Amino acid sequence: MRSAKVSRKTVLLSSVTAAIAVVGGGVVVAEATADREDEPGGEDPVDEPVEETTEDPAGDLMASMSLEDKVGQLFMVYVHGETADTGDADAVASNRERLGADTGAAFIEAYRPGGIIYFDWANGLTGPEQVAALSNGLQAASTIPLLIATDQEYGSVVRIGEPATQFPGAMPLGATRDLDAAERAAEIAGSELRAMGLNHNFAPDADVNVDPANPVIGVRSFGSDPALVADFAAAQVRGYQAGGVAVSAKHFPGHGDTGTDSHVGLPVITHTAEEWEAIDAPPFTAAIAAGTDMVMSAHLQFPALDDSLKPATLSHPILTGLLRERLGFTGVVVTDALDMQGVRTEYGDDRVPVLALLAGADLLLMPPDLPLAHQAVLDAVASGELTEARIDESVRRILELKIRRGIVDAPETDEGAAAEAVGSAEHRAAAEDIADRSVTLLANDGTLPFAGGSVLVTGWGENTTSLLAEALAAQGFDAEAHVTGDEPGAAAIGAAAAAAAGRDLVVVATRNVRAGSPQADLVAALLDGPAPVVTAAVGTPYDAAHLGAVNASLAAYSYAAPSLAALAKAISGGLAPTGTLPVDVPSESGDVLYPLGHGLGYP
Repeated sequence: MRSAKVSRKTVLLSSVTAAIAVVGGGVVVAEATADREDEPGGEDPVDEPVEETTEDPAGDLMASMSLEDKVGQLFMVYVHGETADTGDADAVASNRERLGADTGAAFIEAYRPGGIIYFDWANGLTGPEQVAALSNGLQAASTIPLLIATDQEYGSVVRIGEPATQFPGAMPLGATRDLDAAERAAEIAGSELRAMGLNHNFAPDADVNVDPANPVIGVRSFGSDPALVADFAAAQVRGYQAGGVAVSAKHFPGHGDTGTDSHVGLPVITHTAEEWEAIDAPPFTAAIAAGTDMVMSAHLQFPALDDSLKPATLSHPILTGLLRERLGFTGVVVTDALDMQGVRTEYGDDRVPVLALLAGADLLLMPPDLPLAHQAVLDAVASGELTEARIDESVRRILELKIRRGIVDAPETDEGAAAEAVGSAEHRAAAEDIADRSVTLLANDGTLPFAGGSVLVTGWGENTTSLLAEALAAQGFDAEAHVTGDEPGAAAIGAAAAAAAGRDLVVVATRNVRAGSPQADLVAALLDGPAPVVTAAVGTPYDAAHLGAVNASLAAYSYAAPSLAALAKAISGGLAPTGTLPVDVPSESGDVLYPLGHGLGYP
């Protein structure tokens, strides 16, 4: 039997009778007093009974929960619908198929999950008021306040678009070398998320990107230097928390040196234990020291750390032996999404949640079949494979996080104030400043800054080239975008070369260029023309290794609007590039073409 739903007023601590201050993982309770007015007639006030305070609010919450309720707290899933009680037929059908309930509110009432994660494709996320109303609707359905989370890393991973402030992302921050800017950006981002009712962000990325061909991390990393990544990860932990949201450092034990995307396969990290200590561990150590609320596990094999070859998410030596015992992490261990192929290659969807808990995970993110996963954990307790005491350990960590971050005391947000708190002029200016200072000039034969004339913008991304052309026009140039497609064929390349005829400058946006890429063929064809060619990497700066000797090469690390505007200003001379590479850029032969710290300026 599921325990009866009790009033939040009954279950949660009263802010009138007790003030809860949480330091680290412990809870300190101080008695609260209230001023009383004298009663009419001059009579002495009558003493009123004062509710006893507790030094274990998480334990008090757990005492009101059944085993089924506790198991529900171990899961975070997404629900379809722009409102908690959606009537959209497609959303209802999807929820019914995946979750066994028609709406987010109905699912929460049935399963009492620990949290909900937002995606734009599932929840709309069309504006601050809509997001805030969705958050409040979901919280209203839950007895114990929810973690409401998203992946708002910025740059290449963004779930909530404009009018929310759009920061360039992690690698552009690394290019600025400005830790204060990184902390401030996270604080702003956290404050905007909290204003919309979110209280948890799956950031920062603590991976050290040492593989230029990494298909899943790249610009999500602050760089390839462990010390740099460690400093920036710690700064963003502090910033997000100051903004009012919990954070998750990811992806432990490190996802920066792999050629396989764990969404579609099972990567293998070939670092030795010593290399892990030197390269992968420092950012997680720094994030833990800074007080990260969660650490997210990676779905990858790391033979030097666990020779059983279990994915890290299912590895007791990695999650418990390394993360808990070696690094001393006492917070919540959250899995990466359990619907990713990297964790499903060897085990069924009923076994993965149980094995993750046995390994040391606390919060199980996005199992592909929630009713199956929930029942599998209950069955494991019934069989003795898992104990209720083990369940209690994880539930306690989750509840203590919710108490520590003020989620239990204030789960809802002011829907009417959300729009004003999100995307303010001050916040946008901070994002633009970071973008301006991140632009890195890799090579220049004197073509830049460009004095003026006619500019053709072509290359990767129809929206990107269009916005960049508009930004150049705002700088006073006669600029036009020409669409080639992301992987242009011979006809598209020929058309671009023809469009370049008569132009004074050609700007080519590039992203994820590899040896033999059609993007490289496009650049080569344009170099055969009379106009100088400037390449602008809007992803990783590794593109430069495959594009030959262009007239000038810029790295913006991002195709967010502030980064494209910054590129235009750098091309015009409206700003002098000051960014420096946060990674080594190797040549195709493997030698270092542009070293960490490289960055040119204008005379």
